[in-house]
Amino acid sequence: MAFIVVATNNAHKVDEYRRLMAGEDVELQSLLDYPGCPAIEENGTTFAENAGIKAMEASRYCQMPAFADDSGLEVEALDGAPGIYSSRYAPTDPERIAKLLKELEGKENRRARFVCAIAIAWNGEVIETFEGEVRGVIAAAPSGSNGFGYDPVFIPDGYEQSFAELPPEVKNRISHRANAFAKAQAFVEEQLSLLGDLL
Repeated sequence: MAFIVVATNNAHKVDEYRRLMAGEDVELQSLLDYPGCPAIEENGTTFAENAGIKAMEASRYCQMPAFADDSGLEVEALDGAPGIYSSRYAPTDPERIAKLLKELEGKENRRARFVCAIAIAWNGEVIETFEGEVRGVIAAAPSGSNGFGYDPVFIPDGYEQSFAELPPEVKNRISHRANAFAKAQAFVEEQLSLLGDLL
């Protein structure tokens, strides 16, 4: 069995990845399993840069392959905000949602997209980065109790329910994180296949 670390302390995100990796011969660990890991400063200017920083630091500290994602919400009427600052937009999820809805008051355009960049690192170096997205609109008020973050106010295109109302299996099929993870997974499987051909 292979081991890999996802560079996050977010238990909700770990659960999502475990569901995405169901059936794989991989044991997923997280920084929750390494409480001594120092805080990683996300000082990049893009989702991809921040994902790479986290993956590199986690692979160095944990001494095993690691991957990390950096994800967030980009709202057209707010010129792409909150963007890479999505998790720092306000102290808590309810406060972040309240601030977002306040900023959108009086604006007709409520188009938005969730973006996720996933970086894979080993020996402190980024091997590859992948990006996924899902487009939709921001609801007038939060609804639903599934998910986390901005899920209660994000309605993906083609659906009438928010991410927080959709069953987890639906969200995990169409989400920005699922899209990016599928690309990363395909890359890893291809590399393992090439290694097998060479051995």
